[in-house]
Amino acid sequence: MKYSKEIKTGVIAIIAIAVLVAGVNFLKGNSFFGGDEKYYAFFPNSGQLMVSSNVTLNGVVVGKVMNVEYVPGNNPEKRVKITFSIQDDKIKLPKGTIIEVGSLDLLTKGLLIQIPTDISKGNYKPGETLPGRLSVDMMTQVKQYADPISQRLQAMMSSIDKMVVSLSAFWDKTATSEIEGSLKQVKITIQKLGNVAQEIEGFVSEEKIHFAHIMNNVENITTNLKKSNDQITAIIGNTRKVSDDLVSSDFKGVILNAETTLKKLNLVLTDIESGNGTMGKLLHDEKLYTELVETNNELQSLASDIQLHPERYIHFSVLGTKTKGVPLTGTEEKKLRKILDSIPE
Repeated sequence: MKYSKEIKTGVIAIIAIAVLVAGVNFLKGNSFFGGDEKYYAFFPNSGQLMVSSNVTLNGVVVGKVMNVEYVPGNNPEKRVKITFSIQDDKIKLPKGTIIEVGSLDLLTKGLLIQIPTDISKGNYKPGETLPGRLSVDMMTQVKQYADPISQRLQAMMSSIDKMVVSLSAFWDKTATSEIEGSLKQVKITIQKLGNVAQEIEGFVSEEKIHFAHIMNNVENITTNLKKSNDQITAIIGNTRKVSDDLVSSDFKGVILNAETTLKKLNLVLTDIESGNGTMGKLLHDEKLYTELVETNNELQSLASDIQLHPERYIHFSVLGTKTKGVPLTGTEEKKLRKILDSIPE
């Protein structure tokens, strides 16, 4: 049986149309022959998810993303509606399942089905809406971690910029000369410290010898003390004996004798005060005092007269002549001159 060219062309066209429809469905996320179960989920944003992205369950591709559309409204949690298909009719989505937009690998986005542990509440029917959420992908985590660091780096760079500007303003010729002067002063100070250290080293060397002599003398003293230990013990014993003798002395007798002497002295002073005895009379007899004063005045007048007119009292012989007065021998004349010389004028 032969077929005409028109029939062949029609069959080829039908097959081409079928392949085209299947390809379009495949590109839309459907199977080649259709019949997939559709579900819906809402998200705050698409997370850069594209049509034909894979839908995975425990890492296994079980469906495709069929449509991603923006939904206007006031609910910020339902701004994006995603339609996805499940190609395996054996897979059921139990109540509590969560559809998550996340990364399938480092570059590919997709839908991840999170099945709950409790599947006794029943399953979602095709065409129902499942709860959706956005997972924190790697780039978001990196961004969340890097944003604070970036802000700190920017603040630090601003501070460094200000510091560089301040240093540039400070680092002029005047500051350079001042720093050079300061460095010179530091160098001079270090040299002086070195000189002082050398002097201290010399002083310590000299004093080390003196200290050695002092220690030798101390050692000699301790040796002598050790050798004189018996003598020191004897001296201490003698001192203890002297102190014992002093303690055992008759202090009571000495005190009694001193008391008796004081009593006698008080009696003598009482007699003098009452005018008894020679001392009492000398102290209390005004007539005797007056006579002694007059006698002294007369002796003074007599001595003055003898000095002025010795010829009245002494006999002098000059060239055989005689003068008036009492004749005296040479010895008597010497005694009289001595007495006259001793009398104050």
